[in-house]
Amino acid sequence: MLVWVLLFNANTDNEGIYTLEIEGNNIIIAFEQEDDAIRYAGLLEAQDFLSPTVESIDRQDLEEFCQDAHYDLNIVPTDALLVPPEKNVDRTDWERERDGDKLPLDYESEVEDPVIAMMRRRFENLL
Repeated sequence: MLVWVLLFNANTDNEGIYTLEIEGNNIIIAFEQEDDAIRYAGLLEAQDFLSPTVESIDRQDLEEFCQDAHYDLNIVPTDALLVPPEKNVDRTDWERERDGDKLPLDYESEVEDPVIAMMRRRFENLL
């Protein structure tokens, strides 16, 4: 089964996936319906957030990626109406990395983990 996610800088070395941070947990948001993902992306753009690309991915592959990367996953069902939070981050992790800013220690340690690096490559190859 396919689900739809929001990607930033799709198909680049600086690709990122949309997440919500709730109480210190990063939660990847995926949608059962492509139209819902497109609507949510439009709402983000209306808030002057970065412009995401809607991409499909196999649900099981996404679940495995989240488990290996220690992310939570929220799949928005067809009948739900999710609205972006009013407050968004000023700069994403990849923007800070690009600009040479120090990333949080937990982020750096996860990136160095070979299992996570392998899953990221696998996830990128699916797209």
